[in-house]
Amino acid sequence: MFEGVFCPSITITDDEGKIDFDLWGKHLDHLADAGLDGVLLFGSIGEFYSVSLEDKKAVVDFAVKRVGGRMKVFVGVGDTTYANVLDLTRYSEKAGADAVLAVSPYYFGPSDATAEEYFGGIAQATELPVILYNFPARTGTDLNPELVARLAAAHKNICGIKDTVDTISHTRKVIRAARAVNPEFTVFSGFDEYYLVNRVSGGNGVLCGLTNVEPELFSRMHKAYQSGDLATAVECAERISKLMAVYDVCDLFVSAIKAAVNVKGLPISTKIFEPAVQATPEQVSAIRELLA
Repeated sequence: MFEGVFCPSITITDDEGKIDFDLWGKHLDHLADAGLDGVLLFGSIGEFYSVSLEDKKAVVDFAVKRVGGRMKVFVGVGDTTYANVLDLTRYSEKAGADAVLAVSPYYFGPSDATAEEYFGGIAQATELPVILYNFPARTGTDLNPELVARLAAAHKNICGIKDTVDTISHTRKVIRAARAVNPEFTVFSGFDEYYLVNRVSGGNGVLCGLTNVEPELFSRMHKAYQSGDLATAVECAERISKLMAVYDVCDLFVSAIKAAVNVKGLPISTKIFEPAVQATPEQVSAIRELLA
């Protein structure tokens, strides 16, 4: 159903944490103009865990109006309160979003049976496509291939997954299991450097953070792969591999991505929501050198 390169957008605020619609709008324009296939609001890099439901709804309205029709708009509906998850899911459908993305509940990692109820409830709350978000390093539990296949079989609108697991073998097994149920099931990798191996394995692309920083690079790689220009695709992949070092510069990867966007010329605040260790001037300088 979905294919290509999708950006989990940073949440752009001022230094006090208030949504900066002006600069965020410019960032969204940049992503669309660069040729990305879609944007995700309130993923992990979007600090979904720290943004109020009220602010999320305002941003969904804003983003759909700003770039809807130019690229797909996904909404991350993750929350520690299930009522908020369902509320934002329903709101996203009314606002005109193209899909919702649902991360696994965390703290008390769900059993497979609980996960089936949790994601099934989201699917039943909307007619939008529902994309599962597997990030076991953060949630503590894995959406295994068999579980993904059962969810896809039980709910037609559960039709994709972002698999943020640092091994392509897991993603490859998810592709095989889910496609046996739904041949059109979308499988994205969550790691930037996995685009090519994802596609070779039968997947649909990536939904990854460095697209905030150099969206043109990812768009160029995707178009090259689609056209059979593998030399150009590999050339782009090599730069992406080097840029992966950006993630490790700051205490939290969200800070690093915000700092990198700032270095690239959009004068956003690099502040992330507390509690957090903010990016230092020295770290920003290190990121500037990596991007050079």
